[in-house]
Amino acid sequence: MGAYLLRRLLLLIPTLWAIITINFFIVQIAPGGPVDQAIAAIQFGDSSALPGSGGGDGMGSTHARTGVATPGDSQYRGARGLDPEIIAEITHRYGFDKPLHERYFQMLWNYLRFDFGDSLFRSASVVQLIKDSLPVSVTLGLWSTLIIYFVSIPLGIRKAVHNGSRFDIWSSAAIIIGYAIPPFLFAVLLIVFFAGGSWFDLFPLRGLVSANFDTLPWYSKITDYLWHITLPVLATVIGGFAALTMLTKNAFMDEIRKQYVVTARAKGVPERQILWGHVFRNAMLLVIAGFPATFISMFFTGSLLIEVVFSLNGLGLLGYEATVSRDYPVMFGTLYIFTLVGLLLNILSDLTYTLVDPRIDFEGRG
Repeated sequence: MGAYLLRRLLLLIPTLWAIITINFFIVQIAPGGPVDQAIAAIQFGDSSALPGSGGGDGMGSTHARTGVATPGDSQYRGARGLDPEIIAEITHRYGFDKPLHERYFQMLWNYLRFDFGDSLFRSASVVQLIKDSLPVSVTLGLWSTLIIYFVSIPLGIRKAVHNGSRFDIWSSAAIIIGYAIPPFLFAVLLIVFFAGGSWFDLFPLRGLVSANFDTLPWYSKITDYLWHITLPVLATVIGGFAALTMLTKNAFMDEIRKQYVVTARAKGVPERQILWGHVFRNAMLLVIAGFPATFISMFFTGSLLIEVVFSLNGLGLLGYEATVSRDYPVMFGTLYIFTLVGLLLNILSDLTYTLVDPRIDFEGRG
């Protein structure tokens, strides 16, 4: 297993390189970069974007280190009528006056050292922004994954035992409807009904904790946190029950039909002992081992829109705002972290398979 794990870890390097490289060159043809926005700000009367005025948080030297984006070497469309020296100074401030290949290799060297530079439009480094945002996304993904497992596994087992019954039919209809509802739409409905939208004002509309969280006693901090996290977690898990519930049901039904179950029943072994002593252990292999993959799904796909709707300062919202404002160092830094976490969790998923069932040998497959 050690050799397999080493191979997977070594594969992280070319995978990260490919993703970052592809996105770097895609950005080169994307219009509306930071320089374009600075020029537009000047034309609309924002003096903070002028060279030497402290605009862009005064981080031009660090921006040059990131080297993630460029608006191109041609004249900017919105620059007509501005002093060429001002345009040149703005371009230099953001580090886009260097050749493309120089920015690219400088970016690779910085990313190898986890040096993502500073945000173009915030007074903080990219590492600090990610450090502040990561716990929110991890918390949301972890709570959602745990709730999905605690609900879907018992539900799937009962559906397998009572296959074809009324309970099986109406529960299948319910989870299919839940799967069909987009999480962001369900989040809006929760806000309308329970967060002071039109009906009840039971839960807060935004944030993960209250403004006076630090002054609360420990027990009030717990209730305040749970009070804030309820609606975002509910919105995240609405579509997550279907796949795991059906996976659990099908895994149990497949095991129930096997010969060892028929033999155990013929010997008079109690049905409860057969179900929990034999079927459960074998059927739960895929379900338990798939925990990291489920967390990946919640962490990546579930976080972005939910964080935007509920104004949670997680990686999803951070990446979204960076994309809108063309804050390329933050945008690429979050992409890098998302990719790295996803690849590490995929490796953890393979390790979980071997822990649940030692008969699985990834290394033997060479």
